[in-house]
Amino acid sequence: MQAQVYLSLGSNIDRDHYIVVALDALADQFGELEISSVYESESVGFVGDNFYNLVVGLCTELSVGELSGYLKALEYRHGRQPHCARFSSRTLDIDILTYADLTGSVDGVTLPRGEILENAFVLWPLAELAPGGQHPLLGTSYETLWRNYSDRYDRRGQLLWPVSFCWRGSELSRLMGNGTGVS
Repeated sequence: MQAQVYLSLGSNIDRDHYIVVALDALADQFGELEISSVYESESVGFVGDNFYNLVVGLCTELSVGELSGYLKALEYRHGRQPHCARFSSRTLDIDILTYADLTGSVDGVTLPRGEILENAFVLWPLAELAPGGQHPLLGTSYETLWRNYSDRYDRRGQLLWPVSFCWRGSELSRLMGNGTGVS
């Protein structure tokens, strides 16, 4: 049975290259992808180069554990160091945000991922990609969560903005100049 999954992708080392590498690998493995705009953000929790962040939606028959293993192997193949500090620069960071409507600890992965509610660089692209999708624990749409989050946005100090980014000949950043975060 196919499960709808949302992943967050980020990179702040040779970020154009590694975001393309990740999208290519995901498309080759899972087929058609839903892809948010790409956002540039300042690093959070440490001093480092700016990140590119985006959210990807895909369908898979892999279990949560199999998917997690695939994503970790993809990160490691492309320079991510095992056991690196949580707040540090990285070539590639891929996290499972949601897997269908599963909640709790599944195969060692906490679902839904807490960063959905904590970080603008996760919630904004998720709200753009799946505005009507509902947070599995809260039952609130991602669009509503983003609108409520943006009320607190400046106090959080997380600065981010959509950037122009092309993959396979298509512009991914649909929100250039649209400050609402949701189309």
